[in-house]
Amino acid sequence: MWHHRIWLGAAVLPLALLVPRDAPVPHILAEPPAAPRTRAVAAPQPVIVSRTAWHADESIVRERAAYTGAVRAVFVHHTGETNDYDCAQAPELIRNVEEAHIKGRGWDDIGYNFLVDRCGTIYEGRAGGITRSVRGAHTTGFNADSVGIAVLGDYHDGEKVPAPVLRALASIAAWKLSPGEDPRGKVKLRSTNDASRYPKGEVVVLNVISGHRDTYQTSCPGQALYDELPEIRSMAAAMRTAAGRQGETDTEDAGNTH
Repeated sequence: MWHHRIWLGAAVLPLALLVPRDAPVPHILAEPPAAPRTRAVAAPQPVIVSRTAWHADESIVRERAAYTGAVRAVFVHHTGETNDYDCAQAPELIRNVEEAHIKGRGWDDIGYNFLVDRCGTIYEGRAGGITRSVRGAHTTGFNADSVGIAVLGDYHDGEKVPAPVLRALASIAAWKLSPGEDPRGKVKLRSTNDASRYPKGEVVVLNVISGHRDTYQTSCPGQALYDELPEIRSMAAAMRTAAGRQGETDTEDAGNTH
């Protein structure tokens, strides 16, 4: 593990190399969104630390946010540096990511829609409104109709993924995914960039909750985190089921008051 003073200052360069640029393209759906399934409702919004709270440097943001369609897929990433950090340092790490993406890669803003630290705290990423479908720059060829979530740290073989991280990832997916998408299911998306694993225009069947490596030649999000994707899918589905049941209970209670 790097000494804190060394790796905090050195984090910008490796972070800048994580995600290649995905050029703007017209919004094209591979297929219409599915009709909502029974109880397939969005879970409540989790607590999210705003850009203001982590002191995003708005002066370096190049352009305002662009928007895409309803969220049909979630892509999980890791940022790739050490896990040996105190969670109080997470805002500084995220500012490093922001600087790397904007100044290092020339992007408009930080690429990820959300970030999660090892304590399970969720942070707003790219600006534009957490409740809106903001198009990120996180998964080359598949930024449309998707959300990118990055876990701060390195989750290659041998690294244990903390339980709060898994729950945070599941809670974002359960909240942001369109009601028609099953977190345990598949989705068809169209590649928009030849730099991905799939030629531009090809329709690809992916897991609704996928890892970065599923669409790009990379080890991201690390084998340890990638191995936890089935658990994240199950947790997100359970959160949606619970939200559906709660909604039915609330409706019944309201009806009983008349």
